[in-house]
Amino acid sequence: MKILITGSKGFIGKNLVAELYNIKEGKVKHKGLLSAISILEFGRNTDPELLDVYCKEADFVFHLAGVNRPKEQSEFMEENYGFTSKILSLLKKHNNTCPVMISSSIQAELDNPYGKSKKAGEDLLINYSKETGAKVLIYRFPNVFGKWCKPNYNSAVATFCHNIAHGLPIQVNDSNVVLTLVYIDDVIQELVNALVDETNQQGSYCKVAVEHSIKLGEIVALIESFKESRSSLQVPNLSEALTKKLYSTYLSYLPEDQFSYPLKMNADDRGSFTEFLKSSDRGQVSINISKPGITKGNHWHHTKNEKFLVVSGKGAIRFRRVDEPSEVIEYIVSGEKLEVLDIPVGYTHNIENMGDTDMVTVMWVNEIFDPERPDTYFDKV
Repeated sequence: MKILITGSKGFIGKNLVAELYNIKEGKVKHKGLLSAISILEFGRNTDPELLDVYCKEADFVFHLAGVNRPKEQSEFMEENYGFTSKILSLLKKHNNTCPVMISSSIQAELDNPYGKSKKAGEDLLINYSKETGAKVLIYRFPNVFGKWCKPNYNSAVATFCHNIAHGLPIQVNDSNVVLTLVYIDDVIQELVNALVDETNQQGSYCKVAVEHSIKLGEIVALIESFKESRSSLQVPNLSEALTKKLYSTYLSYLPEDQFSYPLKMNADDRGSFTEFLKSSDRGQVSINISKPGITKGNHWHHTKNEKFLVVSGKGAIRFRRVDEPSEVIEYIVSGEKLEVLDIPVGYTHNIENMGDTDMVTVMWVNEIFDPERPDTYFDKV
């Protein structure tokens, strides 16, 4: 199966090409789509004569090429209509009636130069289908966002992510404007499905199955919270689908010299304790380092519960039930055998480094530490 992709170096094109190569190389399996595919990329820097060859050989065409920020308004029609016309003419020249998908826009319904050029391209495709019998797929995309989208171009999300990540100002004219968004991975899933005739067809047009609606001001607030999370250590609520997608998108715009960020190590002669991640509903994760011979803890909790995982060194974790006389329970732990210990409520507990090197323990607790209600009571094991 030979797949022609115009605009292969654009935002959607790059993501589609990457996923098709994943399928081709067997890294991703897709129901009904075999790895025996050939990807014909056509972009601005491709030899123009190859377009004729590709239109002759193609078994499916993804027409993603187009302009939305030209220097002259006349370029809208020249590129979005003219180039579409050229592709269809070449397909007809070779009697190639393979399916053709075109990337249009919800602005095709609007009376502006960009929208008019997109609508003209749609009409071309509809007439081409009537004339040749070829299957055509017209996608009127709303605002598409995700990795590799060019900032300060035509995507508010890309601009906000880039500028906030780089400490640059942003401009919001009306924070109450509601945007309809589609995530690039959902777009690519829809396009790959189209190759095996599984499209989300609604009337004359196709749509991405998953859409999100959100106010512009809410997008900005979320992205700003992503930046602040490095200092607050608060992980976003990733159970919310749009938040998860926006957070992944934001991270793709981080400056390459700022992938890392420091944590506050509370260190003394016993070792150190460092908070790593916090979540309002999933508690927090910290890293505890104990020096050889050091014992930490000797406290218990009413409701707060923890999990300990020693990842380096060796030691012992001990427990004693506090409401009645009981024997001390001991678990030997080591980085050589990773196992998680639950720390039940009502048991005073400690952890001792019994080795010759630092012992490193990953500690999870079910709630973020509240100094007003620490729920921690000293009682030697």
